[in-house]
Amino acid sequence: MLRRADYHFDLPADQIAQSPVQRRDASRLLVLAGDGAVADRTFAELPDLLPAGAVVVVNDTRVVPARVRAHKDSGGAVELLFLEPAPVDAPPGHHAWRCLARARRPLRAGQRLQTAGGELLLLDGRDLDTTVVVAVPGDPLAFLEAHGEVPLPPYIERAAGELDRDRYQTMFARHPGAIAAPTAGLHFTPEVIAALADRGCDLHAVTLHVGAGTFSPVRGDDLDTHHMHRERFHIPEATAAAVASGRPVVAVGTTVVRTLESAARGPRDVAAGPGETELFVRPGTGFRFRVVDHLVTNFHLPESTLLMLVCAFAGYHQTLAAYRHAVAGGYRFFSYGDAMLCTRTSAP
Repeated sequence: MLRRADYHFDLPADQIAQSPVQRRDASRLLVLAGDGAVADRTFAELPDLLPAGAVVVVNDTRVVPARVRAHKDSGGAVELLFLEPAPVDAPPGHHAWRCLARARRPLRAGQRLQTAGGELLLLDGRDLDTTVVVAVPGDPLAFLEAHGEVPLPPYIERAAGELDRDRYQTMFARHPGAIAAPTAGLHFTPEVIAALADRGCDLHAVTLHVGAGTFSPVRGDDLDTHHMHRERFHIPEATAAAVASGRPVVAVGTTVVRTLESAARGPRDVAAGPGETELFVRPGTGFRFRVVDHLVTNFHLPESTLLMLVCAFAGYHQTLAAYRHAVAGGYRFFSYGDAMLCTRTSAP
């Protein structure tokens, strides 16, 4: 369980969801119990499957239309994926942002990039982490809203459209800053929230701006050599207090797990306020979950850090067996796919 290849599974291409289902809570839900038993349900049934009175924690980050198409003065095409503000000095009236860049030839500091929203100045060339820093005129978020595209994952083999501006956003989205949706939250509807309230469940939020690190592929087979990129989060005082109440904690998504467990000071005790995480959770490392009892999550890519986290949470053998069940049962995978409900286990 310490090698990348230990997390491989075969997935037919036609089970990679290319579009969302018509109604968010019509997605299927695979329930994985702590003893490894699985059950096929629908997401609308989630409230009845959670402990009464549970604390349900969601990620309220908002996806920004972070993909921008540009071209160099020479005419060469450049595609930028805006990640986060960069601590770099920018010209007056500009703001520095770190971006992933795709171009046929290397980009160099001092180059100017033309976009539909004006000219961007390249402040730093490609760094060790494969990013560049550009100077954006005016308000960067307003620039992206006006001229950016929804950054759909590469396994969705179509261009982003107006549908995605709504459906690749959770109903909890409040704070802009993510380049990818916290996809477990995509299944929630007002009806599901109302049913959770009827069960005495309290809804609370954290904010983790999903960045490139969450989805960076593991390139080497030795997992000890993989380094997670830093991601920013914030935990409100009310969320920390709810976690400390002693009630069962349900994390909606791996981003919520990483946020709460990164901020854990002890069992059921998380520090409120801002923070950063590079937490890489996987089996075989002795990691112990101190906060989260249940996890709602989508199905993840083979050999990904997200799958490894789920295996650490719900058990390596149980999780991969559940994935094989999902493949055989025709579940839809990845961002616009179906969901799982897992219970924490200490079993390997």
